[in-house]
Amino acid sequence: MPAPLCFETICVRNRRLLNLSYHQARLHRTRTTLWGSRDEWYLADLLSVPDSLSTGTYKCRLTYGEQVESIEWEPYTPRPIRSLQVVHDVSIDYGHKYRDRQQLNALAEQRGTCDDVLIVQQGLVTDTSYCNVAFYDGEQWLTPSTPLLPGTQRAFLLDQGIIEEAPIRVEELDRYSEVKLFNAMLSWEEGPVLSTSQIMR
Repeated sequence: MPAPLCFETICVRNRRLLNLSYHQARLHRTRTTLWGSRDEWYLADLLSVPDSLSTGTYKCRLTYGEQVESIEWEPYTPRPIRSLQVVHDVSIDYGHKYRDRQQLNALAEQRGTCDDVLIVQQGLVTDTSYCNVAFYDGEQWLTPSTPLLPGTQRAFLLDQGIIEEAPIRVEELDRYSEVKLFNAMLSWEEGPVLSTSQIMR
């Protein structure tokens, strides 16, 4: 059975592709793991920002399997996130950025009146349906050491020393005052910050 398709979502700001080296590393890792690929694709060669893209923020989506399936460009507007609903799941596996988000979408449907979900596996916090997260303990920002998908922005922030990894247990969320959401399209400065009181459990 062939491996499912994957994709990279790359932020384009003022016609510049951001964090490209981190996307490059994940692309190579995914192709090696899922398809045993020995060659390396170079995103700088594959992606050419269209002339039609003006200044502002856009999303580049590269969908691929053993070959490139499509490259799409679209304007980006972040969704407002003001509350999170904790959901528990032991079966979801999203260790690669799969195009098939059926399991994630099913969990997101359990958000009730909240804007998104905070997914917990075996008592440990992972991610929301679209973002990695970090929690503030009064001194530093800690990101779960058990993410569903280690994102490219997360890798960048770890390398910069802005966040640190730690196991975050759902029953210990009250130890933290705030939670911040981030992903490839939401930089650390732009990511929404919520009080942990806005996490419904």
